[in-house]
Amino acid sequence: MLTEILPFRVELDTIAIAGASLWSLAIYLAFSPASEWVIEQLNRWFNFAERSLYTSQSEFEKTRRARESQNAFYASLFSIVPFLIIGAFCNWGIEISLGRGWAVSTGILASIGSGIYELGRRDGQSSD
Repeated sequence: MLTEILPFRVELDTIAIAGASLWSLAIYLAFSPASEWVIEQLNRWFNFAERSLYTSQSEFEKTRRARESQNAFYASLFSIVPFLIIGAFCNWGIEISLGRGWAVSTGILASIGSGIYELGRRDGQSSD
């Protein structure tokens, strides 16, 4: 379908995309306090950047609540990007050292392990 639209051939390495996604999920879950910090910083930056677009204080206050909610959504969405980059490097490192098949397999294991770790961490926080 894509080749009918574009005059050239686009090849995507689906194994690399899957491996990088698995590794980024594992890192995102394993370092959830860092991901929360990234979300908070992006949210602050989006709110600051949007404030500079308004000239009147009354116009800014009218839609403040909706804009802050929208900025929080965008911040949580864009917080994935650094973890995707780190996950791609982890996947690349495993591919170089162990081979392609191991990159996806260890990504699955890392995702499961970090998910279990995150569940235990949250359970420990709720117990305190």
